[in-house]
Amino acid sequence: MRKWGESTIGLRIAGLTQRFGDLVAVDGLETTVESGEIVGLVGRNGAGNTTTMRVIMGILQPQQGSVTWQGRPITAADRLRLGYMPEERGLYPQMRVADQVVYFGELHGLGRQDAIARAQQWLTRLGLGERLHDRVIPLSHGNQQRVQLAVALGFAPELLVLDEPFAGLDPSAVDDLARIMREVARDGAAVLFSSHQLDLVEHLCDRVVILEGGRLLAAGTLAELGQRLPRRLRVQVNAPAGWAAAAPGTRVVGDSADGTLLQLGLPGAAWLVVLSLLPPFAPTLMPARLALGTVPAWQVTVAIVLMLAAIYGMVQLAGRIYSRALMHGGERLSWRAAARL
Repeated sequence: MRKWGESTIGLRIAGLTQRFGDLVAVDGLETTVESGEIVGLVGRNGAGNTTTMRVIMGILQPQQGSVTWQGRPITAADRLRLGYMPEERGLYPQMRVADQVVYFGELHGLGRQDAIARAQQWLTRLGLGERLHDRVIPLSHGNQQRVQLAVALGFAPELLVLDEPFAGLDPSAVDDLARIMREVARDGAAVLFSSHQLDLVEHLCDRVVILEGGRLLAAGTLAELGQRLPRRLRVQVNAPAGWAAAAPGTRVVGDSADGTLLQLGLPGAAWLVVLSLLPPFAPTLMPARLALGTVPAWQVTVAIVLMLAAIYGMVQLAGRIYSRALMHGGERLSWRAAARL
């Protein structure tokens, strides 16, 4: 991943708009990918991720706006230095694995021997060292995915564009690919990938670009995106009318036979922090805070310690009351009477 201060703008997308008939697939998209940076494109199906990548790679020509690499329009010579892994795999099924990677390496300008050496290197790293002479067609989906990745990496690209690279991979292959993406970025390449697996996006990306209906919904680091969350969380639940009026730290926004609409403070609110540390509320509020956002470890520790102390105190008090009741001349006393002794 990139080191602060060492990155330069590699890819710039400015005002990109792409239509298919009446459908606007990409609408005025603006974003960048710096050299040494990993950027994740996030959006549901049809959000514009694949169309954007096809424009970058020259498969589609931009109808409006521009896509530039290192400050200039992307030429055919530039694209020889761009690695691409499409969502629909672009492999020759009857071709042998190593021959396929060598062939694409030569198309990108490598000499024969250099292409052979790089193909063997990447295929071995991707776990296909024993399948070099197998044809592509009998390989599993995951192994075909690895071959496609070797094709994209085999010529040391300056920009790596990966469309759903983790789809169909087993956990081991996911870890391998994530590690390789970090290494490629650390070596100075710009990496742009799309994924629906948000845990991987969070784990890998320097920045995230979120698309919705072809438009840029949000972009930035995870910390920046988190700061843009609303300071109130609106939750609608099905319950008898009026049940939430006495709930601390809430405001009833709407109340009807269909349910009650509350406005709740998010985990950083002072009242929720204090209540979540207190034993009577911690079992409910602390898990809720953990589910909604990051909670400092010391607060979790304090809540646990206070709960254990409260439990210990209650056990000690109960034992003391019971002992006093037994010692009171054998007379049977209620717990309340015994507590007054």
